[in-house]
Amino acid sequence: MTNASRWTRRDFLRTGAAAAAIPAFIPGSVLGLDGGSPASENVRVGVIGCGGRSRLIGDAAGVKGFQVVAACDCQVEKAKQYVKELSGGKPWGAYADFRKMIELEKLDAVMVETTTHARAWIVIQAMQAGMDTYIEKPMCLTISEGRAMIKAARKYNRVTQVGTQQRSMPINNWASDLVKNGAIGKILTVIAPNFVGPERWTKTSSKDVKPPVEPWWDIWTNQAELRPYDGEIHHGWDRWWDYDGGGRCFGVTGWGTHSYDQINRALGTDATGPVEVLLEEPVKVMGTGKFAPKLRLGGIVSDEDTGTEFHGMARLEGPRAKVTMKFANGTELKLHLDGDRGPGLGAIFVGEKGKIEINRNKLASNPKELLRSPDNPGPNRRPETAYHIQNWIECVKSRKACNADIEIGQRATTLCYLVNIVRDIGRVGESLKWDPAAERFTNCDDANKLLSRPRRKGYELPDIG
Repeated sequence: MTNASRWTRRDFLRTGAAAAAIPAFIPGSVLGLDGGSPASENVRVGVIGCGGRSRLIGDAAGVKGFQVVAACDCQVEKAKQYVKELSGGKPWGAYADFRKMIELEKLDAVMVETTTHARAWIVIQAMQAGMDTYIEKPMCLTISEGRAMIKAARKYNRVTQVGTQQRSMPINNWASDLVKNGAIGKILTVIAPNFVGPERWTKTSSKDVKPPVEPWWDIWTNQAELRPYDGEIHHGWDRWWDYDGGGRCFGVTGWGTHSYDQINRALGTDATGPVEVLLEEPVKVMGTGKFAPKLRLGGIVSDEDTGTEFHGMARLEGPRAKVTMKFANGTELKLHLDGDRGPGLGAIFVGEKGKIEINRNKLASNPKELLRSPDNPGPNRRPETAYHIQNWIECVKSRKACNADIEIGQRATTLCYLVNIVRDIGRVGESLKWDPAAERFTNCDDANKLLSRPRRKGYELPDIG
């Protein structure tokens, strides 16, 4: 697809006297180009990537103004099947090229539910085409990719929501505010899981590729090395370094993104990060725990293990090692917990006057009275992602920042990649200094080399200017 065709709608709005009176992009439904309801009523959404996470639109049934009208996947038959299963008989379009979908469907927004390694490339192009974006987590494959995505969002004035849905759950935000507002005093330590990292793919390489290559496999591979098709890559991509940062249950980017975002929300560190990162032990391939029934860590005993319902999903094996981070105010973040204990999708906050354990839709505290306030909203009354999609749709209309704006998503994702980087460098016991403003290490050039990656020709990030 040419640049000219991609920018047709934006160019139209920039011409003549209209350019002085209206923004560079206005959704087609506002202008009445599709004959449908204005955006004040419905936001026309296209889904990019028809895998497992794309099914989350089912949670959004009843979200006012959320209107899916098309779906896209580089395997177009997958998109057609998705439409058949989820459209409820409505005439959704099914596409192989997301750019064509955006152009033809007169969309207001897209949900990018692709593999992690393709996400930044797609998101930036969608923003350039005028789309507000819901971005599945982790939002990027590298820290530098994430910063490029933020630059694009700000330049093109896009409304963004990263898929860390605990940000929109009332009970999680209520508990986070307790921590942030001093209910347990100064926070001394935060205890969170020791998540499993990604593994390196060594079975095949580009030298094993024998033409012809299926076009969809080339597109799916995106920035990564083009290898021969292998089902272990295609269906298990979240396990491998080239495609994700540990995207499985109890993986660094799979569950870690949620846990670390919960930590940032409660500590008030949404626009910053740690200043030191320490690898406590050598990385080993190991299981995620003994699955004991009770949490014990350094004498701290949970009143109620909030993660019980998640422990079964956390049973896997992979590279792990304890990591400790320190924030500028002295608070330590200990990523030490096994998968059979504690809040796998949150953290334990230890303060001068008590502790609060925040997990997804579940809390515990010591003293217990902390949670007995009448303003505690209690467990979710709707599907967990409904709150998050509703917030996104409301912000698309109001043009306000979402609960998990792209900058917030970047900071949570960065914590994930800091874990992976220090493990990969392997300097046990050496404090690596991190500058959260510059997003660089100040005392480790080897670590800085992992902040970005070379990209395969044809899949470079779009020029943002």
